[in-house]
Amino acid sequence: MPMSPKEIMLRAIEHRDPPRLPLHFCNRDLELSDSCCTGPAGVPGFVADKPGRTEWGYIWQSLDGTMGQPIDHPITDEESLARYTPPDPTPPERYAHFPAFIVEHADHFLRVGPGITGFNQATFLRGFEPFLMDLYSDRALAERVLELVFNYENSLIERFCQYEFDAVGFGDDWGTQQSLLISPELWREVFKPRYAEQFARVHQAGKKVWFHCCGNIASVIGDFIDIGVDVLELLQPDIFGIDWLGREFGGKVCFCCSVDHQRRALTGTRDEIFAYVDQLVNTLGKFHGGFIGYIEDYHCLGMSEETYQHICQAFRTVWLPTG
Repeated sequence: MPMSPKEIMLRAIEHRDPPRLPLHFCNRDLELSDSCCTGPAGVPGFVADKPGRTEWGYIWQSLDGTMGQPIDHPITDEESLARYTPPDPTPPERYAHFPAFIVEHADHFLRVGPGITGFNQATFLRGFEPFLMDLYSDRALAERVLELVFNYENSLIERFCQYEFDAVGFGDDWGTQQSLLISPELWREVFKPRYAEQFARVHQAGKKVWFHCCGNIASVIGDFIDIGVDVLELLQPDIFGIDWLGREFGGKVCFCCSVDHQRRALTGTRDEIFAYVDQLVNTLGKFHGGFIGYIEDYHCLGMSEETYQHICQAFRTVWLPTG
């Protein structure tokens, strides 16, 4: 009997010799994906006063095909923070679609998550520069904003874990092209304990932690592994160097990586893309598993349809080595 997509994904994550390379498709061709993802729904009755206004109070503004940027941040000072009320995680309508989703995709690896989380959500509420300044000059204010975000997320996690999902996903971009956005010491002091608490909640429910993070986070990858990340999703592997990732962390976490979205996925020839995928798989996935292929159509950044198809073909024809 063929192994289910769920079992293939679990074997890769747990380093138990999957029979083939598991794949995560992000925004198209989802029927080919070994994983399926969902999240909480909006609350019925919420009416935005302006286009793009979210339940959190900020507005998404997009001038092109990308997801855009948040504007009109609702927390501008102590007074607005004191008045601010975050979204309510408790309405059952947020989770009403979960049972049908789980039944429909029962043989797939099922991931649930809030979407954008943690630090990123805090910067959307306060503004990017003001929040970074708060971390250094007004830690109490920064931590009050963080408590709003993490308390909400922890309430979601509690509810997620009541359903038969395989993983809880987090999405929190931490890096520039060169380094972490803040000092590693400050990150460990302020954010690491909060993540550790969240990941412990997920693991106590018997589920995996899947963490997406863009940018150069080399200085804290080990920390993420120490506090329980099971799948680390990195979409710019060239920032680190594939060989370095494999040498330092191969076998210690399951990597989910794309053909580098800022480089090879935009400019690579077919042969270059196939060689790149082969390097990813044979460097990061040789530890009885430990690698998941990530495929996303990034036409808004300049990826051509031909290149997207090359990436799909490369990931679907490379077999995960064992031993």
